[in-house]
Amino acid sequence: LPILFPQQSGLYEYKIFGDLADCPPKLCADVYMDLDFRKQWDEYVKELYEQTYDDERIIYWEVKYPFPLSNRDYVYIRECREMDVDGRKIWVVLAQSVSVPQCPEKPGVIRVRSYKQSLAIESDGKTGSRVYMYYFDNPGGMIPSWLVNWAAESGVPTFLRDMQKACCDYSKST
Repeated sequence: LPILFPQQSGLYEYKIFGDLADCPPKLCADVYMDLDFRKQWDEYVKELYEQTYDDERIIYWEVKYPFPLSNRDYVYIRECREMDVDGRKIWVVLAQSVSVPQCPEKPGVIRVRSYKQSLAIESDGKTGSRVYMYYFDNPGGMIPSWLVNWAAESGVPTFLRDMQKACCDYSKST
């Protein structure tokens, strides 16, 4: 559900709740963290890799945008922790954009400077997972309202379906 970002920027932050049937939480976390595998199942990935700069692991991700929009790229840090909360195992992933001089902007690609994500994955009590996500980014440039609406209405459910399929494919490939 979109909620207006508090800085009155006109941008939205998203809180997402979903279930992934037959995808155990550890598998979901493994799939989510595996950048090489993501390149295989996420059709919007143009470039994605992890690099170490000044002893910090940084992720570079270029996302394909539909014509006539320019692609966007992200430079961010990310961490995953497995936690025990009152006997419940919860995998938490935190990500946030950073500025890294060794990773300059590319011509024709818009750098997303403000990106923040929190993800929690736990068992649904059966064979699947319950997923909670908070997400915000400022994609920059002029994004038409139809694209913003598409992302909110169909992009998120599509991502969850793709993630569920990727979990099934991941267990076959390992």
